[in-house]
Formats: sequence, structure tokens, C-alpha cells
Amino acid sequence: MSREGNLLLEVETKSADDTRLLGQALALFLQAGDVVILEGELGAGKTTLTQGIGAGLRVNQRVTSPTFIIARNHTKSSDVPGPNLVHVDAYRLTGGDDVETLDLESALETAVVVVEWGTGKVEGLSSHCLKLSLSRPENAAAPITGTIVDLPEDTTCRVVFRSLEGAWDLSGLVQKWQALRARENPSAEPGVAAETCQPGADS
Repeated sequence: MSREGNLLLEVETKSADDTRLLGQALALFLQAGDVVILEGELGAGKTTLTQGIGAGLRVNQRVTSPTFIIARNHTKSSDVPGPNLVHVDAYRLTGGDDVETLDLESALETAVVVVEWGTGKVEGLSSHCLKLSLSRPENAAAPITGTIVDLPEDTTCRVVFRSLEGAWDLSGLVQKWQALRARENPSAEPGVAAETCQPGADS
């Protein structure tokens, strides 16, 4: 396996809401024990996509950036099936002891762990690890700091999915995402589903 992992899928969203819906669709493919690493510059859409994952998992709390808390545990009502969500901002973590203090291995028993800036720090936490690389156009507006949104509403976002550990089958993800888009905004143009999809690719 290359260090970057196996390429599964590339898509382009049309707006922040579109990016949230992509996260919501991805949540349908996640289960307790999964680690999802999000990489991208400030304002690329990492927290925005995580908001969608939280909505898809039906957690109780609104997902916001955990920058100053490092990790947030988002639980759900006892009658809602599926995993909880742990959202981590690893920007200030150096790996090793810093990661161990968060006790993410225990959290994985009942939760999906989404880690912003996690490359080189959390890949070994789980045997089922997915990496998403997010980027926005060079001429896009700067992110609005101090808010819960890191991606301006009308900004497109390029999302590249790679499997780092375990077998990932994301076949049907684009269709589920587009169904959500059609339900939310029937007049919306389809997002660009890109070049490569290797369902079940094993790293």
C-alpha cells in the first residue's frame, strides 16, 4: 500500500450545504470502530463535512470545531441505533502520548472517530481507517473564523477518499448523496462524481 492509501473515489461538492449532505451520506457507511481522517487547509470544509456525518449518525449535539477542546464526544438517544461520534482536532497533537491521553481506543468501542489533521498521528488506532482529503478553489473566499462553519456557503469543495486500513466498499455513496441533494433542493445540479471508484479495495 502506498503511504497515501488506495484511491476509492473523488467528488466535488457545490456548496457548504452540499458538503454536509456528502458527510450525511457517508455516515450510512460508518460503524463503531471506524476512524475517518480529514485533511485539508483551514477552511477546506473539514468541520462542515463532519457536521453532515453527525447529522447522518443522528447525534444529539450540534457538531462544531473542537479546536480548543481537542475532542468532543457526540452521543445519541438510547432509542437511536448506530454509533456515537467522537470529533477530534489533532492540529496541536504530536502523536504518541498526546493521542493516548484522549483514550480514543476506548471510544472506538461505541463510536466513529473523526480526526481533523490526523495524518501521521492516528492511523494505528483502528484496523478500519478512511482518509478524506478536502480542498477548495484557490480563489475561494477566506473562511469565517469564530463560527461553526469553516466553509463559505457558496464554495465548492473537492473531496478525495482513500482507504488506509481495512476493506472499504463505498459503492452507492454517490447515489445516496445525490438522493439527499434532490430531496433538499430538487433544482440543484448534480455534483461531479469523479474518476475512480474501487468498491471494497483492500489496503
